[in-house]
This record gives sequence, C-alpha cells and structure tokens, in this order.
Amino acid sequence: MASLISGSIAYDTIMTFEGRFKEHILPDQVHILNVSFLVPTMRREFGGCAGNIGYALHMLGGDARIMGTVGELDAQPYLDRLNSLGLSTAHVLALPGQYTAQAMITTDLDNNQITAFHPGAMMQSHLNKIEKESGVTLGIVAPNGLDGMREHAAQLAAVGIPFVFDPGQGLPILSSEDLRRMIELATYVTVNDYEAKLLSDKTGWSVAEIAAKVDAMIVTLGEHGAQVHHQGRIEDIPAVLAERVVDPTGCGDAFRGGLLHGIEHGWDWATTGRLASLMGALKIAEQGPQNYAFSRDEIAERFNRAFGYRLP
Repeated sequence: MASLISGSIAYDTIMTFEGRFKEHILPDQVHILNVSFLVPTMRREFGGCAGNIGYALHMLGGDARIMGTVGELDAQPYLDRLNSLGLSTAHVLALPGQYTAQAMITTDLDNNQITAFHPGAMMQSHLNKIEKESGVTLGIVAPNGLDGMREHAAQLAAVGIPFVFDPGQGLPILSSEDLRRMIELATYVTVNDYEAKLLSDKTGWSVAEIAAKVDAMIVTLGEHGAQVHHQGRIEDIPAVLAERVVDPTGCGDAFRGGLLHGIEHGWDWATTGRLASLMGALKIAEQGPQNYAFSRDEIAERFNRAFGYRLP
C-alpha cells in the first residue's frame, strides 16, 4: 500500500534582516526603489509540497513515493537526504541544466517577508508520467508546475488511482475550467479556509457543491481545527494545542501526510482528521518544514493524550 505524491520539491533559503523594512523603504520613492538588506543569519531548508507531505507520511510508517522534478545543478543534497531517510527517489526526475525550485525569503523583525521564488525544474513537472504501478492505492496532486498538475490529475484518473486534489498555491495559475475538471476527476479535495473561498469563486460552485462531487472535502481552519464535508454532513475536527508556536511553514503539508495515512488505512473521518491535525501541531513547534521528528509510537501516544483514544 503506497501513496504517489505529485508536487513540488524545493529549497527554502530563509534570511533574517535585523531591522524593519518600513524604515528603509520610502513610500514616495518606490518608483526608483533600490535597497539592500544585510542578513547576518541564513538557513537552507528542504521543502516543497511533495517533499514535505512525503516526509510526514513516511514518519507515520507509510510508503510515500514522491514524484517531482529537480535540477541537476543543485539537487544532490536533496536526493542524498531522501535516500538517508529511506524515501524512494524512483519518481524524482533530475533535469540537466536546471536548478531545483527555490524560495529566497527575507524576514524582518516585524515578521514581514520579501520572497523571490525561482520555479526552475518544477515548471517541467509534466515530464514525469503516471502509469499503473504495483502497490500504489492512493495519490495526491499538490501544488506544482501548471502542466504537471493538469496532466497528473488526468493520469491518476485514467489508471484508476483515487487521489486528493490539493490546489493550494496553484490556485492563481489554474483556470476555472482546470479547477472544475480536476475536482470532477478527484476523489477528495483539501484546501484551507481562504483557498476554499477562492476555489468557490473561481469554479462558481459552493463548498457544499464541491463536496458533493467528491467523497470528501477537507477544509483546514488554522488554530480552529478543520472540517470534513462528507455525504452532506460536516465532521468538525478539533485543533491540537501545540507545545509552542515556532514556524507555520509546512504545517498544511504535515496535515496532508496524516490525511493520506488515514485514507490509506480506511479510517473514519473523525480519526483521520484528528491525526492530520496532530501532525500539523507537531510541525509548528519546529523551525522549517522537515525538522520535526517522532516515532510512530510517540505519535500514537500524543494522539491518545490529545483525544482520549488510541489510533487503530
């Protein structure tokens, strides 16, 4: 039993400016903006939706098969990391002459951010093709290159693999027609509350109408938990109180790792949603999207402590 995870693989380079942008950007001079910020601290994180979701699912003991494109010019550290974790790289395509997708983020003391994103090899994600594969019983189409998202949804449907459609950051680039088509092909849809509104606006369908077209629509609500829209009913999923709030980057992907694990095992939505909620809370307590680490037994114990019953 394995899940095929189509999505971005990226590096996040995060820098801190020990000042405030507003003190260095003159509103009446933005037409000739030319500023430089000294950033004495910098860290590079392994990220991307497919990488983050795969990391979470693997932590839970799932067979996570990450599918994404990276650039040969700089991918080796990421590939080495996946191999060291025991995550398959069979579906990771390295493209010559390309850089791996990367976000370069500068944060000031007020937590304002200036981000430059280079998509690199991600834009060629459609070069990866999905075929019927032994052991794969579930898929997810997460944010990725535009053509890759379109084609992977169609390919999963064509080979009869049920999948989660997770448009996320891809919502602005997917047309209304794309979104309607991918929802109709999907088995599940997952978005956050802001994305749910945007998805409704772009498709012309209400959340209830979208949910009626799939087995379930999962809407995350941040600190207020989540809701699972299923068979005309709404299952309210409580949030888990995090030990500390350090960095929300990758929390949604951690949630999706838990979601896939529950769906894989045929658990009810109350338990599946609660596991997903717990995974998000575990992630938010650590800096970076892939720096939290727990054994399956530790996760089970924390689940029991949070919800008063044991994982199946």
